[in-house]
Amino acid sequence: MQPVHFPLSISAIVIDLDGTLLHTAPELAEAANRMLCDMDYPPVSQELLASYIGNGIGWLVKRALTGEMHATPDAALYEHALPIFEKHYTDVLLTSKPFDGVIDGLEAMRTAGFRLGCITNKLARYTGPLLQGVDLAKYFEIVISGDTLPEKKPHPLPLLHAASFFGAPVKQMLLIGDSLNDTLAARAAGCPVFCVPYGYNHGEPAETLDVDAVIANLPAALPLIKRV
Repeated sequence: MQPVHFPLSISAIVIDLDGTLLHTAPELAEAANRMLCDMDYPPVSQELLASYIGNGIGWLVKRALTGEMHATPDAALYEHALPIFEKHYTDVLLTSKPFDGVIDGLEAMRTAGFRLGCITNKLARYTGPLLQGVDLAKYFEIVISGDTLPEKKPHPLPLLHAASFFGAPVKQMLLIGDSLNDTLAARAAGCPVFCVPYGYNHGEPAETLDVDAVIANLPAALPLIKRV
């Protein structure tokens, strides 16, 4: 890997949602446990459920049902469980809160002239209302959800699509995320990536990821980049 020289020359910044912008684990865990209760399954700890976040709601439901990261439940059981989860998640969706520094960081990035986008594996029917409900939608020129394109992270397509939207070389677009999905997508696309340490990287420290920097919060990205 080539050595990284700071500050990086950046024109656009795309940011992950769950575990990076918003602390959504309590609501996802609450919805999952309400689903399990309705199905007469025992509850699962929020800590364990948080480690299941990152690949979309379908995988979260499968993992909650099986208690395993890569197990696949009976198809009929999953098809029964998914709408139960979706109902409960819709009920608690708008109680998620931004992490410390998120609003200050977005304001500073916008003031500095960086173009901003959000790229998430969350379904669009949750992403839009959630960003609007917590008053973050106004910061983003583009929002790419898990079902916006034929592929989602860790595939590079969402990042390449965003770079094309911004009219910027992908190497001048920074991804800020919290998980392996983010770093795999960034490396495959050829763009730099920073990760925050407080997110949902399947329980593993952000420092174990292939990142250009681990930043304490969004404002900490600003000293490491310059606008082009």
